[in-house]
Amino acid sequence: MERIEMHKRMVKLLRHHHLLSIATSINDRPWCASCFYVWDNEKQWLVVTSNDNTRHGSEFMINNKVAGTIALETHRVGRIRGVQFTGKIYPPKDDDLKRARKDYLLRFPYAIAADLNLWIIEPDFIKLTDNRLGFGTKIIWEKK
Repeated sequence: MERIEMHKRMVKLLRHHHLLSIATSINDRPWCASCFYVWDNEKQWLVVTSNDNTRHGSEFMINNKVAGTIALETHRVGRIRGVQFTGKIYPPKDDDLKRARKDYLLRFPYAIAADLNLWIIEPDFIKLTDNRLGFGTKIIWEKK
């Protein structure tokens, strides 16, 4: 599959932050949860950890289509920036699991003591809002 380059501001935001909000939906019942994440720019994916016994973790296995946000918290409207995304989530296998685990533990070394149940989010659409570029400025990325 062809790799579509992301705007440098989008990549910087994804790499800089570490907490996302993820939304699932099963039987017309939406749900949101917060997860720590790490961004892998080469693979263009997010790595999160979540147990199967959480509501969102169990819903990943039923409907792997997710949406989410990563946002800078600020009171100054001119400094607002963040991303909204959609994509698919799945448990990594083999080499992807090794890579995801390595990436996650590099970012969160204290997690080595945890029983990591890793998931990969492959975004198919990302919208960056960055008011520093002008109020309401949007940059869009879509996977082809």
